[in-house]
Amino acid sequence: MKCLNLRHPLYNYVKGFVFLVFVSVSADLMAEVERDGSSESPVNLSDVAEHIKTLASDSFQGRGPLTEGEELTVTYLAKQYRDMGLQGANPKSDDTSPLGKYLQAVPMAQITPDQNMRLNIGELSFASGKDFTARTEQISTEINLTDSELVFVGYGINAPEYQWNDYADVDVKGKTVIVLVNDPGFATQDKTLFTGNAMTYYGRWTYKYEEAARQGAKAVLIVHETAPAAYPWGVVESSNTGSKYTLVDSEKNKSKLPIMGWLQLAATEQIFAQAGLQYQQLKHKALEKDFVPVSLKQTANLTLKNTISRATSRNVVAKIVGSKYPDEYILVGAHWDHFGTKQTPDGDIIYNGAVDNASGVAGTLEMARILMAKHKRNPFERSILFINFTAEETGLIGSEQFAKGEIIPTKNMVALVNIDGMNVLDKVDYILQYGDGLSEMEDYLATAANEQQRSVKLDPRPQNGLFFRSDHFSMAKQGVPSLLFMSLGDTDPDYIAHKYHKAADDFSADWSLGGVEQDIELMVDITETLANSRDWPKWKMSSDFKTSREADLTKSENKSAK
Repeated sequence: MKCLNLRHPLYNYVKGFVFLVFVSVSADLMAEVERDGSSESPVNLSDVAEHIKTLASDSFQGRGPLTEGEELTVTYLAKQYRDMGLQGANPKSDDTSPLGKYLQAVPMAQITPDQNMRLNIGELSFASGKDFTARTEQISTEINLTDSELVFVGYGINAPEYQWNDYADVDVKGKTVIVLVNDPGFATQDKTLFTGNAMTYYGRWTYKYEEAARQGAKAVLIVHETAPAAYPWGVVESSNTGSKYTLVDSEKNKSKLPIMGWLQLAATEQIFAQAGLQYQQLKHKALEKDFVPVSLKQTANLTLKNTISRATSRNVVAKIVGSKYPDEYILVGAHWDHFGTKQTPDGDIIYNGAVDNASGVAGTLEMARILMAKHKRNPFERSILFINFTAEETGLIGSEQFAKGEIIPTKNMVALVNIDGMNVLDKVDYILQYGDGLSEMEDYLATAANEQQRSVKLDPRPQNGLFFRSDHFSMAKQGVPSLLFMSLGDTDPDYIAHKYHKAADDFSADWSLGGVEQDIELMVDITETLANSRDWPKWKMSSDFKTSREADLTKSENKSAK
């Protein structure tokens, strides 16, 4: 019997065709594996680079709030989340556009103080900008400081957990208080006093104003010294003499401190000398727990005039809905804003903010893509919310609005992972941790880092208080445990000196993005773990944050018991 010829031309053609189809399908499957996060490294660095390049391009005009750059930015981000399949996370949005539910309105006021003012104290008269700064967050075109008694209150701290209260023996209602920057721990480097070299929130200038407002003061003048402030007078001057943004409440911010000021060291010494006192001597006495505030037996006079305009900026919010506990949220955030475009005699300068913080925003987009793919295969039990905040650079304004809980109550926020500048260079064998012994989120960080065979490295500059200077802190103040991922200058020694908050912070095609890849993988790990957990990370250190958290969790437990 004659055998069939299996090498017939038709057979070879069919075989070749099948082989090509197999190769093509295999390639498509491999590409799909790469896209949906099943590969060894789920991060698509090409996409990340494209996001950074786009957001940091000149066409986005530096992503300044309330500019055309904002419109381009929030539209770009909302479309990205929508196209990935995430839902808009703001069902209460008044915006009826197709992207409206991806946006949260942030009502803001732009307040510009008139710099033609002088601070008069006795025979002394000080110039704005050169000797002092003054501004307000109250919505008022004129605030007058008239014969306001001056009182030196040391560090201006009321911290029960440290058994410290500079306001215990004084009534400062309607008065002008002079306070020291930072906290006693930094001044003494004593680890048993506050937290030693590491700044606490009590050392931040924001706290000084908040506590003085609670005490009823009319004005605060923070004494500037470069070491405890962590920046020179030029930073204070540039940050406080131009336009500033603030949220606006129904009472036009009347609960805010009327006058928020800084005072040059030389001017401070003159004021104390005029009162027959020695500033350095009293500064040293202020390191004692039983320090008693000192009246300077002088009055302050100042007229603060303001130009005010009001407008609405927007946060971008998108979510993956949990399968079992949709009302419990893991938050992933990064601020989208930068400094916009500044006009100079030599032409416009665009501050593109590629690392700070287009890189962080690109990180949230890539995490959303990876986590959405994982969710489609095996749904997360809890929800994950991605939020890109507005106006971080002008005072954490977008995150402050979100922390009010109008979209998600704080008791439903499990934890926040916040990105503020990524390592766009090569991989490193460590991850930075900001704060030490603050919350159980640090344990999650350690576990995820160990999985990558990386060590946890504490913030090398704890005296700068970076934990208190990014958007996660707005949530922390409401009790939500948070992690800050920041690599501003850690792997690039040139960054802080020549790029940070400067026009040189531009995208570079030479970046390896190795650090971006490993950090995204780490943050995905933490987020995924929490999204399938019943754990509610807690604060370790006694603080107002811990008290707020425990109160929220108690409310949730009581509600569940009914």
